[in-house]
Amino acid sequence: MTIRAVIVDDEPLARRRLRSLLAEAQDVEVVAECANGKDAIQTLEESTPDLLFLDIQMPEIDGFDVLHAIGVDRVPVVIFVTAYDQFALRAFEAHALDYLLKPFDDERFEAALERARDRIRQHQGGDLDQRLRVLLDEMSGRRSYLQRMVVPAGHRSVLVKTDDIDWIEADRNYMRLHVGGETHMLREKMSSIESALDPAKFCRIHRSTIVQIDRIRAVESFFHGEYVVVLHDGTKLTSGRSYRRNLYSVIGKEL
Repeated sequence: MTIRAVIVDDEPLARRRLRSLLAEAQDVEVVAECANGKDAIQTLEESTPDLLFLDIQMPEIDGFDVLHAIGVDRVPVVIFVTAYDQFALRAFEAHALDYLLKPFDDERFEAALERARDRIRQHQGGDLDQRLRVLLDEMSGRRSYLQRMVVPAGHRSVLVKTDDIDWIEADRNYMRLHVGGETHMLREKMSSIESALDPAKFCRIHRSTIVQIDRIRAVESFFHGEYVVVLHDGTKLTSGRSYRRNLYSVIGKEL
């Protein structure tokens, strides 16, 4: 079995070091290298590697942002690569997640790679998924809500600031982001996007609709306990009955 690996690190020397060490492993093939989180997300969306070496400290989109964007269920076996971060290291160790602390030696690298081999052979994805979820929940406690989204656009990716989003609608397996007069398609679950957005800025008004609160101009009664949410640009969105509490928190009175 050949293990397909992806290296994500913004430091060229670090990527070169990992690539050199992996070249000595006959059962590992490096299929891609990424120098930033944006490229990492696109690469992981387009390919299905078995193993991911993921740097945590990267500008704009860090390693945890990458995991959030991809979704834990689609993340391969991960070996985190990090400079000293006391909080992160304690979290990795508490959840038995492998990491390489820069600078690392050959012996430490081999130990981490061997554990990754065992997990890949034994298909321990479910257990790893759960540990990653807990890790991301813990790290979210010390991080801000999502500030930007990386949206595929042909052969490139577009960074969309969440503050620029007017509203979001579900479109089968995708989310459609409405930004000014533009729309962007993003493959993600509604629940994942909702949990990543600041609830002080965004409100879910329907099982398939999230709206930025500052874009709401009015709320009008509709039929059977439903409401119409009118945005500043005139867009009208229907609110589901089960989301009345969310609207109440926005307008400050019972509906």
